Amino acid sequence: MPKTAYLHPITADGIQPMASLGGLLREWLPRQRWFAGKDRPLTDLRLLSMTELFPGCLHLLVQTGQSGVPAPGGATPADDCYQLLLGIQEHLSPRLGRALIGRADFGPLAGLAVYDALQDPRSTHLLLERLRHPGTLGPLRFESDASVPVPAGLPPRLLDAEQSNSSVVYGDAFILKLFRRIQPGINPDLEVPVALAGQGCGRVPAPVAWFRTTHPQEATLGVLQPFLPGASDGWALALRALATGDTFTAEAHELGRAMAEVHLALASALPSCAHTDNDVTAAAMTERLEAAAHHVPALRPFVGALRTAFTALATCDPGPPVQRIHGDLHLGQVLHAGREWFVIDFEGEPSRPLAERRSAHSPVRDIAGMLRSFDYAARQRHPWRPEWARRCREAFCAGYADRAGWDPRKKHALLRAYETDRAVYEVLYEARHRPDWMPVPMAAIERLAVRGA
Repeated sequence: MPKTAYLHPITADGIQPMASLGGLLREWLPRQRWFAGKDRPLTDLRLLSMTELFPGCLHLLVQTGQSGVPAPGGATPADDCYQLLLGIQEHLSPRLGRALIGRADFGPLAGLAVYDALQDPRSTHLLLERLRHPGTLGPLRFESDASVPVPAGLPPRLLDAEQSNSSVVYGDAFILKLFRRIQPGINPDLEVPVALAGQGCGRVPAPVAWFRTTHPQEATLGVLQPFLPGASDGWALALRALATGDTFTAEAHELGRAMAEVHLALASALPSCAHTDNDVTAAAMTERLEAAAHHVPALRPFVGALRTAFTALATCDPGPPVQRIHGDLHLGQVLHAGREWFVIDFEGEPSRPLAERRSAHSPVRDIAGMLRSFDYAARQRHPWRPEWARRCREAFCAGYADRAGWDPRKKHALLRAYETDRAVYEVLYEARHRPDWMPVPMAAIERLAVRGA
């Protein structure tokens, strides 16, 4: 094992570490849930930085090169950068068998076992210790809110839920989210909760520690926040209500109020000087529609009717001012603990550029995302219960109107355009990741297209 704390892409003896890791990672990366380029061959890997977090654990930033058509709505495939934590051992414990990536055949790590260090309790324990003691390690910067102590010795537990990042829970007290796909700049999942905490908004757990890199560019790598033990996410609660025949309207109403509180706090915490330009918004939505139809043939018969939802923006009420929003709001992004709703995961849609995710948008975009989520939940039960979804949508908007002072239901053209844009995104996502789910957004596409016709 290398003994230096910070390892440049070329080691001291001039041998590339990727000589040992490249072949292993080319096979392992495309199998990971958080890897974005599953539909394109992984042709190249380049090491951007490598740091020894502690003996036997390497922190890597690697850049992928992929052939084929760039992913619609995202960064160019060649620009994708991923954060990896790799364990390196001569003899791997049997309990870490599932974490094994492979054994290096040659290069500076020849003969050593390489594995996913996040599945190793020892590694995740030591990672928490790094966060508990702010400081610098090569290009890595560990920082914290000194007013919130983090106890030592909290047992780690890696969450195995499907998601675009990796999360570790420590003693049911804190949760660490490690961002996998890294883009230069501050991640909204750090920036927004910190700003909301400054406003005294209790709907979002405030970060207590985080770490970032300064090489090759400044970027956020992970955030530690309070964990809400016993909390249930909105998706699980909605499915439970459907299974038991409950309406879920009271919960949806309170959720609408909670989201309005978050939007109001965001408008104060991160004010925007931008103004709504419906023509620009309509053009961007139309471009996304056409790009999605190019990749998903099932969408093509509806393009003409769906486009009318966007062209109607030119003459409709511009709605509320643009501001910072959640960006990817749905029932899986809210938690119910005690009698309160909390909002989490402000990262936005990871496939979109960070600058876009940090820019101002209409809060109607978040509202449309939640309304689509009620429809998704309703379609998990057979037969489909459209009235359940309709009542939840109405209750959510009513709750939002009670707190925000304006009613989303009265912004007909605006809400229809954003809901259509969201449904188009869902079609593209399901086509690429979960083809079996395609009927859910396609049903919304057909409904919205009929309204357009």
